[in-house]
Amino acid sequence: MKTLRQHVSQLLLGGIMYLLLWQLLSLITKNHAIPTPLATWPTFWALKKILLLHSGASFLRVLTALALALLVGVPMGIVLGLSKGANRILAPFIYFLYPLPKVAFLPIFMLFWGLGNFSKVLLLFAIILLQVIVSIRDGVHQIPANFQKTMTNFHANFLQRIYYLILPALIPSLLTSLRVSIGIALASLFFAENYATEYGLGYLILSAWTKMAYSEMFAGIFCIALLGGILFLLLDLLEEKFRY
Repeated sequence: MKTLRQHVSQLLLGGIMYLLLWQLLSLITKNHAIPTPLATWPTFWALKKILLLHSGASFLRVLTALALALLVGVPMGIVLGLSKGANRILAPFIYFLYPLPKVAFLPIFMLFWGLGNFSKVLLLFAIILLQVIVSIRDGVHQIPANFQKTMTNFHANFLQRIYYLILPALIPSLLTSLRVSIGIALASLFFAENYATEYGLGYLILSAWTKMAYSEMFAGIFCIALLGGILFLLLDLLEEKFRY
């Protein structure tokens, strides 16, 4: 079992390796558009409050979409996993939507729900939701039949089956799907935050690029990488908690 210090050390080591690769890329290309980490540090420190504000806006959008996707996707996935009839009806629709880039729906969301935060959160929700539903449904299917028979022999009701058997068995597949979803969600967030918003790392990065403020741009890129690392760290801590 890894301790919190070990998980944080792993995150810090990944950040150091990222900075070294960044430094190497800057030295090899010798391009003024790729400043070194040391050259970017003064900008990063000077804009620390602004960067924190943009990072917080992006983090809240992802966290809200993640919470909503879990609230909706986990029950739906369990129902599809337990009900052959429901799965037979909805599976074709899910498989049709699953490979479709959800970011294509952003203009539609903006037409119906405006240009504000709601449409952006809804986009992230749509991205994460299908991942959660499919992983939960497949996880239910992978529960051995003799486990279900054991619960029947103990006269367990439906809620007891969910609490004592299904939910514990689904945690590994759920956490794996969330890791994939967070990566896709952050990539889509970068796109979504370039429209009708003043706060968010996606907006900050593209705005800096258009102004040719490359140090600011790379500071924003580092922040979005750090945000992803922190989210992954939280998932690792959850995995450690439920594993033991």
